[in-house]
Amino acid sequence: MQKKETKYIFVVGGVMSSVGKGIIASSTGKILQSRGYKVANMKADMYVNIDAGTIRPAEHGEVFVGEDGVEADQDLGNYERFTNQISLRDNYITTGQVYAEVIKRERNLEYGGEDVEVYPDIPKEIVRRIEACQKKNESEITIIEYGGTVGEYQLLPFLEAARMMKSKSPKDVFIVLISYLLTPTLLGEQKSKPTQHAITDLYSVGLNPDFVICRAEESATSDIKRTISNVCSLPIERIISAPDVYSIYDVPVNFEKENFGTVLLKAMNLPSRHKDLSDWTALASKIKKIKKEVRIGIVGKYFNLKSCKDTYISVIESINHASWNLNYKPQILWIDTEKYEKDQSKLSELDELDGIIVPGGFGKRGTEGMILAADYARRNKIPYFGLCLGMQIMTLAYARNVLNLKQANSTEFDLNTPDPVIATMADQVEKIKNKNYGGSMRLGAYPANLKEGSIAKGAYSKAKISERHRHRYEVNTKYIAVLEKAGLVFSGTSPNGVLMEIAELPKAVHPFYLGTQFHPEFKSRPLVPHPLFTTFTKACINKKLRS
Repeated sequence: MQKKETKYIFVVGGVMSSVGKGIIASSTGKILQSRGYKVANMKADMYVNIDAGTIRPAEHGEVFVGEDGVEADQDLGNYERFTNQISLRDNYITTGQVYAEVIKRERNLEYGGEDVEVYPDIPKEIVRRIEACQKKNESEITIIEYGGTVGEYQLLPFLEAARMMKSKSPKDVFIVLISYLLTPTLLGEQKSKPTQHAITDLYSVGLNPDFVICRAEESATSDIKRTISNVCSLPIERIISAPDVYSIYDVPVNFEKENFGTVLLKAMNLPSRHKDLSDWTALASKIKKIKKEVRIGIVGKYFNLKSCKDTYISVIESINHASWNLNYKPQILWIDTEKYEKDQSKLSELDELDGIIVPGGFGKRGTEGMILAADYARRNKIPYFGLCLGMQIMTLAYARNVLNLKQANSTEFDLNTPDPVIATMADQVEKIKNKNYGGSMRLGAYPANLKEGSIAKGAYSKAKISERHRHRYEVNTKYIAVLEKAGLVFSGTSPNGVLMEIAELPKAVHPFYLGTQFHPEFKSRPLVPHPLFTTFTKACINKKLRS
């Protein structure tokens, strides 16, 4: 591929954050894929953190884990779900990474003795990373989403990087501004003035928007489009409406109705090789028509802080994918387990659910309630799916209530437990002691072997799998034999048989009682649901039909 054929699209926000830049960037990638182009998506976060791994999920949303172990912003998950492409370290940039690299190079005398300055060296490093991502992915079009909004101080070096690239190759670099149209309740009409100010902020750093995407509850009116078109001297066809939709998977379909793909390729002077979004359109249409519901409870502890949806976005979408595939609409309920620790009689509310999921997490708070919920699900034949921490929880519940090891615990929660059924991994002990927390867990994709005749093997329909991990604690090998003798089946193990990857009860004992040490939610796709989520959801539906 000749370098002149490479195109770059920068997606930046205006007015306010959290209005869907990630979904829009993902949808743009999907649309361009459907037109026959090879794309790559990148996320640039303004945080000085090296990665998202040390940020609380309630603070910044889910930490998404890539195949190579990168702990990244949740938008990389959206990119994967929409484009079905693997995201790696090259697809994620933070301010911390940029400064760390520049300082490292300065220490290595790689600047030839010159003084190193924020300008131009920081923007140059950002440009280098963007171009490296394009080269590695061999993408014809690279879509770079900037976190935050224009006008923020910390975004300036990133906007300067975009300006540098556009100045050097104006026909190959494009700016897409995502701006929210406010609709004051008393007035009842959309207002474009905040968007005009966002456009002015772009002008102030030497950038003009090539497209303005108008986010709002309703479609942008013709008058609003015309006003914005006049303000930034763009053809009105480049002012794209992005109203609230039934599901995020409607967004590419909605963009096609706005002719976004055609206009975007025209602006980039690229032909449309073909146009096929039929599978996606069919999915979006199907979702709206589903009437039957399945009730699934997410049993956890991050429910009183920020948005549950951001904290568990991959889990939620995996439930959606599996349920829709089975022609059911999931009704997700949030269960805070701390109340069970105060009043165990409240556990009976789980009977009203068709199944429960205990997702990943860290820290002791709420875990005793999770253990109570896991045991209740086992005794009452409620489908149970444990993810990472959720597998450890079900193992502890089994040890306490079947093996009668009443003080069984994880060394994460109690270093002095007499029965450390869940223990710190050997390679993690020194890391924890030295407070080496950043990027030091067991991260990324690892293989596992599945046991013949198990629920897991039946779900995957193959004997060897590869799944993504993010943990420091494992089932203690000293307790495996006694747990297995008591009926718990470790149906997935590392190839050397040392690490327990999946625990379950046989189907003859329980309809679905299974936990994974890995995170299957990171590999679910809307058109290809994850097999474990599908098998779990089938068990939930069966319980519903029996009730």
